[in-house]
Amino acid sequence: MGNEVSANFELFNNAASNNQKFIADELKWLLVPGSRVLEIGSGSGQHAVYFVNHLKEVNWQPADKEPYFGALERNLKRISLSGLEKPIYLDVAKFAIAGKFDAVFCANVMHIISADLIPSITAGAANLLDDGGLFILYGPYKYRGAFTTESNAKFDEWLKARDVRSGIRDIEVVQAEAETQRLELIEDIPMPANNRLLVFRKLSENHDVSNSGF
Repeated sequence: MGNEVSANFELFNNAASNNQKFIADELKWLLVPGSRVLEIGSGSGQHAVYFVNHLKEVNWQPADKEPYFGALERNLKRISLSGLEKPIYLDVAKFAIAGKFDAVFCANVMHIISADLIPSITAGAANLLDDGGLFILYGPYKYRGAFTTESNAKFDEWLKARDVRSGIRDIEVVQAEAETQRLELIEDIPMPANNRLLVFRKLSENHDVSNSGF
């Protein structure tokens, strides 16, 4: 068995292939060696394999639900790679997993799930993080209700035509929900293809996130 993504990966995603290097470049300074990371919405597992190959001593826990979980399991069974954990089933509507992680990461998830699941995914992630842990989100966002580019506006139309419950989210909505879980926005990093990398840090109970600012 090899330790690289192969062309016959089920549900292979070109966007994940295109953005993985740019995301990894940011994760290299965000994650300390030995970090245990939960990935929500792992899809084919492409990011999981790439990041374990390119990040120092990371322990990566892929997770997803059907209709992706079966393909995720089959794809990663082909991989022999230290630090890559066996995928776990995770429905963010229930978030019935235990344990602690140094970071929770999800790429291109928030605009796919319905808006009413944002509190669930945010609370679930926060519960898995110790103080100082990171909640890292990659994808497109609106600011004060406005799209950052015309291409993102068209992408939002495409998303809603596919599923009316999906759509590009307002960063203010995500940030406000995060603050209810003591997650402070510490980085908003511009990424290629009109995406952002949002980094939230879990604060201690005696720290008032509303006074932290960004």
